[in-house]
Amino acid sequence: MSAVQSLRHGLVHALKWILIISFSVLVVDVLWGVFSRYVLNAQSQWTEELAIYLLVWVSLLGAAVTYEENGHLGVDYFTGKMTPDARKAAMVFSEVVVFCFSLFGLLIGGSILVERTLDAGQMTSSLGIPKGYVYLGVPITGFFFMLFAVEHLVLLFQRKDGEEAA
Repeated sequence: MSAVQSLRHGLVHALKWILIISFSVLVVDVLWGVFSRYVLNAQSQWTEELAIYLLVWVSLLGAAVTYEENGHLGVDYFTGKMTPDARKAAMVFSEVVVFCFSLFGLLIGGSILVERTLDAGQMTSSLGIPKGYVYLGVPITGFFFMLFAVEHLVLLFQRKDGEEAA
């Protein structure tokens, strides 16, 4: 395994563990919020805010993992009727669009959002953490989408004519 593949594998593995831990904390947080509200009659103020932020992070990073595994929703009715070359061209176009959106919308735009929010000193209301850290999931997700789009493009160009995606 090359150093690049090893690094990529390590990043994906870490991303999956971050998702597992984040989702576990989300479940415990929601359960505690429900318990404290209905059993203790005194809901913890921070549980709802933490649940919202964890849900955003889990959704963003989970979308990246799903994209990496080619598990995203796709409508292949039209591409199924294309010739193999036209299908490959459509797949390349789609990966390039994902890469460009990830670069400009998520990575660059998200980084600007994080920087400006941190510079403004905005804090979350209940947790008291800088809001820029909440938004940090956007550029991180953009990085992973770009990484996976490049990988998908490389695999597309390595594929022989007539081969289907795995």
